Amino acid sequence: MAADTAQALNTGGSSQRPRHVAIIMDGNGRWATDRGWPRLVGHRRGAERVKQIVRACPDLGVNWLTVYAFSTENWKRSTEEVLGLMKIFRRYIEREAEGMSAEGVRLRFIGGRDRLDGKLQALMSSIEARTAGNTRLNLTVAINYGGRDELLRAATKLACKVAQGEVAEPTENDLHACLDTAGHPDPDLVIRTSGETRTSNFLPWQAAYSEYEFTPTLWPDFSPDHLAAILDRFGLRDRRFGGV
Repeated sequence: MAADTAQALNTGGSSQRPRHVAIIMDGNGRWATDRGWPRLVGHRRGAERVKQIVRACPDLGVNWLTVYAFSTENWKRSTEEVLGLMKIFRRYIEREAEGMSAEGVRLRFIGGRDRLDGKLQALMSSIEARTAGNTRLNLTVAINYGGRDELLRAATKLACKVAQGEVAEPTENDLHACLDTAGHPDPDLVIRTSGETRTSNFLPWQAAYSEYEFTPTLWPDFSPDHLAAILDRFGLRDRRFGGV
């Protein structure tokens, strides 16, 4: 989908709810350590919270949900935490595949897959194929994702197209088509939990005109009711996309 078309899909009056919500799911480790528990307990609780939010989205009018699960910078964490997170990802895909398919959820992944282990890559490809025909909710999970890394990979793809004569004079639409999210509408709303107010390299191109909401609620405590309240506030915003 071209960038201008994606923006057009997101344009709406102040009474509308966002069609595409992106979430930086922050605060899992802090939630656990505040309770004197290992950080991985928080990540497991966070995975359970994802399931609740996914189920709530269609009834709240959200057709696209993108969640930030693991960044390119998260490899800097302890080996124990990284390995634990990868195990949680594998279990989540294995356990949720049938349910997602039955509930009409289409699952896709963005980010570089080359650093992920072979079994996880195979599971990701399998559930993407299995849910490809679903339309009730488009769920995109960012794993080993970084916005700068994505833009670099997209620019490399575009440069190859130019060198091969497929593209003469590159446009924004040409670069958009090389992104991991090609074919996805841009997010209307980006939410970050835990009280931090950084965007942390998440969807820098796609979120250029997104509205942002920063909530102090830690991700394991972020309920469908929290989401509904944020969506209601979104409806009060006046989105002009640079116009008057």
